[in-house]
Amino acid sequence: MSVLSTGLACRCPRCGKGRLFQGYLKVVPACERCKLDLSGADSADGPAVFIIFIVSALVMPLVLLTEVWFSPPFWVHAVVWGPIILGLSLALLRPAKAIMIALQFKHRTGEFRRD
Repeated sequence: MSVLSTGLACRCPRCGKGRLFQGYLKVVPACERCKLDLSGADSADGPAVFIIFIVSALVMPLVLLTEVWFSPPFWVHAVVWGPIILGLSLALLRPAKAIMIALQFKHRTGEFRRD
């Protein structure tokens, strides 16, 4: 299975069919299809750090262009860009965590060394 396809679909890194999460970011204890033990799968802070960099690279040029072209008050920046940054971060965090877990499985790092 492709790391990117299973990660974006938030599916099991081994079979690509079972769901990876119960709730928003909590990893299921085991895959419901292939029974892969996911209880020790931990991506730590890696996905959050990558999301900070990605969202910053996407949003900051738009913020700067808005400032140069329109010069709005600072409260307008907060009202406009705050929800955009929060929405992008929340939307990208789950697939980023799934991709990180799939990469750990593919390269047999962390808890997946035992399999």
